[in-house]
Amino acid sequence: MASQLKERLMHTSDIAIDQIEQEITRLNYRCARILDDDRLEEWPGLFVDDCKYAIHPRDNYVAGLEGYWLYLDNHAMLRDRVKSLREANLYNIHQDRRIVTGVMFDGEQDGVFHARSSFLILQSDVEGRGRFFCTGEYLDKMVFSGGVLKFKERIVVPDSFNMHGLVAVPL
Repeated sequence: MASQLKERLMHTSDIAIDQIEQEITRLNYRCARILDDDRLEEWPGLFVDDCKYAIHPRDNYVAGLEGYWLYLDNHAMLRDRVKSLREANLYNIHQDRRIVTGVMFDGEQDGVFHARSSFLILQSDVEGRGRFFCTGEYLDKMVFSGGVLKFKERIVVPDSFNMHGLVAVPL
């Protein structure tokens, strides 16, 4: 099915654009569900081997500055991040809930699909207190790999440089 979809996209019809937007939306929702369910070991599988994941606060992003909160530029670094979260890092026990909306296909260039979406992350702690954690935007580049749409690049752009706590789990 993915190869048929890819072939149809070459013709950039309205139907094909709707289909790629659906695939992009599914990938975004799947990523949110994996992270919300604390299935962190599955998260790197959403990316191709030659990938990039970065958290780049809006102030720095807009100014063209390279002040990233987190910068992972290959698949091994994503896996290492998960391993450190499981085995080495200490952070508050919490439950995240991600709301992803406004998923928009921004075009395709050389087989790379560009998209952006908005996100809101809420957190609940073990004592039942819920709080707003972060809002922002995902700037994504995706490719088909083995017939499956995967992230080649995900730049997370939080709206504020100030966070309500530690950024441990991927946004």
